Amino acid sequence: MKLRTSPARQTSVSMGEINRAEYVSVGESPSPAVVSNAKKVSVLPLVFLIFYEVSGGPFGVEDSVGAAGPLLALLGFLVFPLIWSIPEALITAEMGTMFPENGGYVVWVSSALGPFWGFQQGWMKWLSGVIDNALYPVLFLDYLKSEIPALGGGLPRVAAVLALTVILTYMNYRGLTIVGWVAVILGVFSILPFAVMGLVSIPKLRPARWVVVNLKDVDWNLYLNTLFWNLNYWDSISTLAGEVENPNKTLPKALFYALILVVLSYFLPLLSGTGAIALNRELWTDGYFSDVAKIIGGAWLGWWIQGAAAMSNMGMFVAEMSSDSFQLLGMAERGMLPEFFSKRSRHGTPLIGILFSASGVVLLSWLSFQEIVAAENFLYCFGMILEFLAFIKLRIKHPAASRPYKIPVGTAGSILMCIPPTILICIVLALSTVKVMIVSLAAVAIGLLLQPGLKYVEKKRWLKFSVSADLPDLHFANRDRPDTLVY
Repeated sequence: MKLRTSPARQTSVSMGEINRAEYVSVGESPSPAVVSNAKKVSVLPLVFLIFYEVSGGPFGVEDSVGAAGPLLALLGFLVFPLIWSIPEALITAEMGTMFPENGGYVVWVSSALGPFWGFQQGWMKWLSGVIDNALYPVLFLDYLKSEIPALGGGLPRVAAVLALTVILTYMNYRGLTIVGWVAVILGVFSILPFAVMGLVSIPKLRPARWVVVNLKDVDWNLYLNTLFWNLNYWDSISTLAGEVENPNKTLPKALFYALILVVLSYFLPLLSGTGAIALNRELWTDGYFSDVAKIIGGAWLGWWIQGAAAMSNMGMFVAEMSSDSFQLLGMAERGMLPEFFSKRSRHGTPLIGILFSASGVVLLSWLSFQEIVAAENFLYCFGMILEFLAFIKLRIKHPAASRPYKIPVGTAGSILMCIPPTILICIVLALSTVKVMIVSLAAVAIGLLLQPGLKYVEKKRWLKFSVSADLPDLHFANRDRPDTLVY
């Protein structure tokens, strides 16, 4: 084996360093850059991919009413986007257009904080995404078990989870554009029954029901985790930036439209559901919207929402798996993972990344809804702290770098914008149970050991690592030109 580097940089290279180095055998030609012929994703499919990355509709928001009552639930889905969703979406738009490649936030953190922290970001966010995806078969079956009791547990439930995972994984294998347009169809089908429920509920609305609150009887942990889970993951779409048509314009536009769609898809159904029927907080748990629909519009509307819930969970599954698998591909293209993770199927999809993500989903699908939400939120918080640090550091140290979309605030404004969501992160972490904290910190520790382990594997050349020649250099040292990040 010998090491090939560009003539100007004859330096030693380790796993994750951002240069254009590649190991090749003696007598072997360097592997050519793999160019995907897959069709790029346009605005409308991207809007619904973001919609499903973040939301998928109001399925799962019922716990906010059960935890805190109607008033805090309604206020939460209006105020929380201002504190969390908008800053995260703006940062994603700026950083995603600054680094329009697969890998997304992993690349942001690597460029600002170095490859070690970039790998930690990738590990925590990938694991958080896989945990998140394990939730959707659970929710899918929760909505169907009232009509099919056998799906409530035992072998039928296990078989249903496996069958669903295999079918949706195959859909991801077939191509991202297919997933995008499937997301559009599923999104329309999932939103439409709530629009009908809103219209049917108008004569039954009692505004006094919206202002019911009892601050002495609030489960703040469940309430905040429910809000956080339903309004985060805006950055997930960044791991697909390399598959987007004209990302410098398409990504910010799609994030804007998706933000409006997500907030309305939560707030309006909650407004209808809490205003049209008498409050019984104990009943407001995941899956309750189908019962609300039956009370408001009859059995037909309840069945429609049950079907919409099932379709929505399918949409969230395929969108999340796309993000997770392309993240692994992007990390491999940056030399952080073995080269085989960067291999694409004939449909342009990351086959190994899809298989790894699907395996994680199956292994974690035994967890309960609340355990899944709490565990993924804990890991997601750590990842977001690294993203905020990367965003601010790049603003301070490299203000002249190319940013096709730039948030219209200066350095001080960038720091101030990150303060409220950071405070929220600290609150969510502080409210975590001991069990969730121990499990999540153990997962973080695995990542801290995994990166040096992979570096050792690369040093021994047991597996091949390489950096794609199509990607720009992310080293900023001794580079003062403002165009160093132009793609």
